[in-house]
This record gives sequence, structure tokens and C-alpha cells, in this order.
Amino acid sequence: MTLSFVQGTSEVPLKYETIGQAFDQTVRRFAECDSLIVPEQQVRWSYAELKRHVDDFAAGLLSLAMNPGDRIGIWAPNRAEWTVAQFACAQAGLILVNVNPAYRLSELEFCLKKVGCRALIAAERLKNSDYLGMLRALVPELDHCAPNELVSARLPQLRLVIRLGNAITPGCMNFGEVLQRGMDAGRGRLDEIRPQLKPDQAINIQFTSGTTGLPKGATLSHCNILNNGYFVGRGLRLTERDRICIPVPLYHCFGMVMGNLAAISHGAAMIYPAESFDPVKTLEAVDRERATALYGVPTMFIAEMETPEFSRYDLSSLRTGIMAGSPCPVEVMKRVIDRMNLKEITNCYGMTETSPVSFQTGTDDEFERRVSTVGRVHPHVQVKVVDAQGRCVPRGVQGEIHTRGYSVMKGYWDDPVKTREVLDEAGWMHTGDLGVIDEHGYGNVTGRLKDMIIRGGENVYPREIEEFLYRHHKVQAVQVCGVPDAKYGEAVCAWIQLKPGLSSTEEEVREFCKEQIAHYKIPRYIRFVSEFPMTVTGKVQKFAMREHMVKELGLSEQKTA
Repeated sequence: MTLSFVQGTSEVPLKYETIGQAFDQTVRRFAECDSLIVPEQQVRWSYAELKRHVDDFAAGLLSLAMNPGDRIGIWAPNRAEWTVAQFACAQAGLILVNVNPAYRLSELEFCLKKVGCRALIAAERLKNSDYLGMLRALVPELDHCAPNELVSARLPQLRLVIRLGNAITPGCMNFGEVLQRGMDAGRGRLDEIRPQLKPDQAINIQFTSGTTGLPKGATLSHCNILNNGYFVGRGLRLTERDRICIPVPLYHCFGMVMGNLAAISHGAAMIYPAESFDPVKTLEAVDRERATALYGVPTMFIAEMETPEFSRYDLSSLRTGIMAGSPCPVEVMKRVIDRMNLKEITNCYGMTETSPVSFQTGTDDEFERRVSTVGRVHPHVQVKVVDAQGRCVPRGVQGEIHTRGYSVMKGYWDDPVKTREVLDEAGWMHTGDLGVIDEHGYGNVTGRLKDMIIRGGENVYPREIEEFLYRHHKVQAVQVCGVPDAKYGEAVCAWIQLKPGLSSTEEEVREFCKEQIAHYKIPRYIRFVSEFPMTVTGKVQKFAMREHMVKELGLSEQKTA
């Protein structure tokens, strides 16, 4: 009997260096190559130009009495300044705190207070989110203080707000002013600090979604995220000739690690098609910039393929990319390979707390493995699948996925209790994801422990039903969740998004299921919807679906045996 334990081996060693050191090496090798392209900002920088901005901003932050280990938040969409700040903080030893662009006042206050941010970089606005307005409501003292001299009752450790754009906001310093301060102050202090930084030091805090409680700050080191980005890039076979289109948000590990760090560790170019996801602008950027790689969660790829004028965009330059962030439906992956020229697209699995990637398909894997699995374990990472008692199960048997290795976070910031709940004494991260490892070592994610539906004593896995319903020729997207049921404890509910111009009925869907899947897996409730409740990263919020159905149907959350 072979157990569900796999370990990634590689002749390529881990990088034991800081992000700043890796960035500087890439700049020396590829100084004149494109590094960052942001069409909406008319930005097209070489690696040499990006380095000048990064070093100026790092020196500017240090001139404002910031010190290695201080936390600096960033609350902004995908812009060039985000990337400058990411690498400047790494150069100066400052811990970058990613703040979700979708956060509102209470969430922002909690996160900044939790980690004790000394400074915050904030955009002016995004769509209907007035960031500076919300910030002034939270910190009214801004209106009456000098820049870098903030004294706030609600956020006592916050001293400095750096705003994007050229307009003037009382109490704030402009991003460009910090760059200028760096140019004026010179690089002396920065040059003193850089050699003192260590690869194992914390450099980034990423907050988890907080869908089941308050957000937790996953604390990650240079070694964690630099290596993960590097090996993701190797999995894509990236070189300095590649151009990665990154429509996923930078605040998330998909954007800043799998995107930015994969790019800079291989000399590839980063392309941000828009401040937030826009399918048309993404396709335009791929076409105009001749992108060779494209990232996205499944819902993003679906939106791109359903764009009315999809066929007019030239996607022939595309070669590879990543579909990840949530379970990748097999049928969607097949359509992406066929219609978007992504012959070498890869599927990844991981979580914020593991930097994030633990499994990745290979560009040369057999077609069926690339569309139906999450690939094999990453180099220098260990994964096992365990039962409810924590025992490693045989290959092919479902259980909870546990991960160990260089990629596992240092812990949740200032939260040892929550850290111990997921990180055991042996160093294993308990992911909460259900999965299977087959006899060849390929992994498959079958659902979330918390998403599992228990109907009359039967375990029902939403992912299985979703994959089946994707086979229906009218279905564009589907999400399945459990809702309370007085008789069976829970009932199956499916929300279905139909392909444009098509219609269907609940009875048609149920007829499609009959004799194909077990009766207890056939959805009792079916709703046809135009969209799903989603996070800014494109993950569907099943708890919100459940809450909606409970309210609509007048159900009780009290389950009966």
C-alpha cells in the first residue's frame, strides 16, 4: 500500500537570498528588457528604470524615519505604484501589508490596528470606493496634521499616509513626493540596510478572506514568497522573452507572488491591463502587447471567452499561463486551451499561508492530467492527505491536505492561538481542503471541509456536482452549496449561469441529472443567476449564496439529525 505522501525533489536548490538581492541580480542581467507595462498609466519601464523608481521610493521611506521591520500598508488597485512599493519595501526591510481593495472602514481599521501599521499607501478611489474619503472618516485628524505627523485616536501607530495621484489631500504626502525625497536624500542609509537584511525575515503580511471570522494576517518571509514565485516561473518555463498579463489583483498572492515575483526572478515583463479586472481590456492588452502568458481564476477566463467580440482579438502570442485561485472546472480548462491558444497553461493549487503554491501541472503533462488535476507537488515541498484522525491515507483515498516545507508561513501576525489551530508541532499546515493523490503522485482538490454537504448522513461534495453540471451544453458556470433542511439536515442547492441567449428550467436540469448521479446529489433547489457573489479575487462566496437562500426560502439554520 502506497500512502498519500509526496515530496518535491529538484536539482535546483532553494534561493537563500532576499527579494532585493534577487531583484538586483535580474536588473544586472536584463537592464534594458521590459519590466513593467501599465497601459492605463502610459507606463513602459525597463528593468533599469523600474530599479530607479524602486530605490528612490525605498530611500524616500527611510528618510521619513521608517525602519526595518516597520509595517506599511497598501490599499490600492493594480497600478505601477503597487509594484514600486512592493520591491522598495523589500529593499528597505519594511513589511508590506496587503489591504484588500474591497475592504471598508471596519475591515481597514481592524487590519491596520492588528499589525500596527506605521504608514499607509492609499489610492484616491476605485469605481465607487472613495478610499481617501473613508480614510478621513476613520482618521479625521488627517485634516489638521502635517504629513508624517499624524496622531490618531483610533489608529495610534499610524503616522503617515501616502496617497497616489497628484492632487493634494490635507495631512497626506504624495507618492511622487516620497520618490523625490529619496532622490534628494540619496542612497546612503538604504545601502547600509540592504546587506543587513536576512532571507528568513518577515517581509509581507497577507490577510486571509475572513469569511468565517476576523481576517488573519499570514506573515511571510523573503524566502517564502521569493522561492515560490521562482518555482512557479520555472513551472511555466519563463524567460526574459516572456510577457505576463496579470489581471488578477496584486494585493493577493496570485498577483504579487505568482505574477510579480515569478516575473522578476526570470526577467519576464509584467503587464497590468487595468486597475481591476476587465475582460475587454485584458484581451486588448494580450493582443497589443503580445503577451505570452495569461493569469486568471476560472470566472475571469469565462468572462473573456464570452466577450461579444472575442474572435477579433489576436491571441496567437499566448503560450502559457495559470488558472488557479479556486477549483478549475475541467470543461472550462478545455475551452481555454482550445479557444485562447493557451496550449501550455498550468493549473496551480495552494493557499495564502503556503506562499501560495503547493501543486502545479507541468506544461508538458498529458492533456487529461493538465485539465483534470492540480499537477504534482512543487520542488522542496511536502504534502500528505490525512483522515479525520490525522493518519495518512492510501493513494486514491480522499482526506484533508496538509503541507510542509519552506513555503509555510511564519504564522498569523500576533495570533498564536489561531496559528496553532492550523500549524502543528511537526510543521504541517492544515489547509482545510479536501483532496486525493493518485498512484502517479498527481493531486486533485475535491472541495473544502467547510463546504461539504451532509444530507441524511451522506457526504456530498459540491465540486463533484459542479463538474457534472458543466457538461450540460447550456451551462456557462455553476456553483453548488448546502442549505438547511428540516428532514435531511442539508439539501443541495445549485446556482447556474447560462450561456448568453439560452434559457432552461429547473426540470430540465434535474432530468439531465437523473440516472447520471445519485438521487441525493441532485439539486433540490436550482436558481438561474446572472452573477455569483464574489470576492475581489474572483472567488465565489458560497456562504453568501447560503445566506441568500436561507432568507429567500425562510429556512432555519438549526439542523436536525
